[in-house]
Amino acid sequence: MRKYIHIIAHTILFLSTSSIAFGQEKNTNDPDASLKEMLYNKYKKEVRSYDKNDFDALFFQFFEKQNAETVLTKDEFYTYTIKIAIYSEKLGLLYKDQKAEAEKTKQEWFARSYQDYLNSKKH
Repeated sequence: MRKYIHIIAHTILFLSTSSIAFGQEKNTNDPDASLKEMLYNKYKKEVRSYDKNDFDALFFQFFEKQNAETVLTKDEFYTYTIKIAIYSEKLGLLYKDQKAEAEKTKQEWFARSYQDYLNSKKH
């Protein structure tokens, strides 16, 4: 019985260490990953209740502000991009035949970088 408990303890330790290591590896690729994840969790329920008109207004507002003379803050930029990603995810849930395309679109919006946005404003 002790040997069995010992094996289980080592397995749990290994799995928890592995998940921590993989989680850190994911975050090192994107310095803003934790902010994006926080915004995703904050707005997921709200955006999933959007209808097409709400989404169109959000999308239009984002592109207006992105192309304006002023510069969006990091929080503003990611709030827009993550909300758009969540809506893409919603479409994949509603239309099963478009799930793969919706997931790809979601990932593209999640991958947007504030630094790239700032660099585009310099030109």
